[in-house]
Amino acid sequence: MQTPDTMRAMVLEQQKQPLVLKTLPVPSPAPQQVLIKIIACGVCRTDLHIADGELMHPKLPLIVGHEIVGIVVQKGSYVSRLKEGDIVGVPWLGYTCGKCKYCLKGKENLCENALFTGYTIDGGYAEYTIAYEAYCFPLHAMYANATGAPLMCAGLIGYRSYSMIDDNAENIGIYGFGGAAHILTQVAIYQHKKIYAFTRDGDISAQQFALSLGAVWAGDSSMPSPVKLDAAIIFAPVGSLVPKALQDVDKGGIVVCGGIHMSDIPAFNYDILWEERSIQSVANLTRKDGEEFLKLAANANIKTETKLFALQEANEALQELREGKFSGAAVLMIS
Repeated sequence: MQTPDTMRAMVLEQQKQPLVLKTLPVPSPAPQQVLIKIIACGVCRTDLHIADGELMHPKLPLIVGHEIVGIVVQKGSYVSRLKEGDIVGVPWLGYTCGKCKYCLKGKENLCENALFTGYTIDGGYAEYTIAYEAYCFPLHAMYANATGAPLMCAGLIGYRSYSMIDDNAENIGIYGFGGAAHILTQVAIYQHKKIYAFTRDGDISAQQFALSLGAVWAGDSSMPSPVKLDAAIIFAPVGSLVPKALQDVDKGGIVVCGGIHMSDIPAFNYDILWEERSIQSVANLTRKDGEEFLKLAANANIKTETKLFALQEANEALQELREGKFSGAAVLMIS
């Protein structure tokens, strides 16, 4: 397939500064990589943490973005599973070594030598990108468009967070109702769970959105839960929600922190942790998570709510995400 010599990309040259639209050479895939023409790339809160300097070790200059949907247009000499014309998704986890103690224990999400798409390797705010074949997910045809992009991180990290709770949990609280929450709510309801949605105080739009997806209750995060929860999942990067969620969960319940960054967690009394409540963080994902989730998403007919932006509008998309101006997920439409 014929590819151009150059491409447009939105580049982070310095943290805490706007992205810059640049014309760059189209990258060439290494033997184990594929070149992907990007259809769409989701705008994730992690991108915001990178741009705002809250994640402090990006490669610079950097093409941000790790919720990529695209078409394979060229492959390296060692690539055997994928072929030109395949629709693939590219997630946050871009490479693992397979040799460190974590990889050898089946915990590749904790790999000591991992590379991360749109953070330590270039990502998807561009017309083309390269990715290792082993870290690309073949996508169902229904997701070969902008609606598939949020599945690559919001969906995957939501699923990994959800997998941390007991299978028998029935009443589940979700704190922060954005990209990940709106996907996970559909998964949980498909599995006959009851979702209680806690939003930014006064965000009536997000509460109505949660109810429209099947949540049994939605209200302000500062409000006590109307029932004792079996588990809570926090997606909002707000540390004060941890003691609040501990107060909402029942004995033996778990509070899962699903984000890559969170503000400081305030001190709290031991009695809200006592009675075998627990706090669990989530780091990255594994390829097994991705395979399981994408199969489940297709079976459950998961739909994403998206607000579309052009590639050159990436700064506007990040600002609207920062201000919580839309429901669901923002996506850059690239081709």
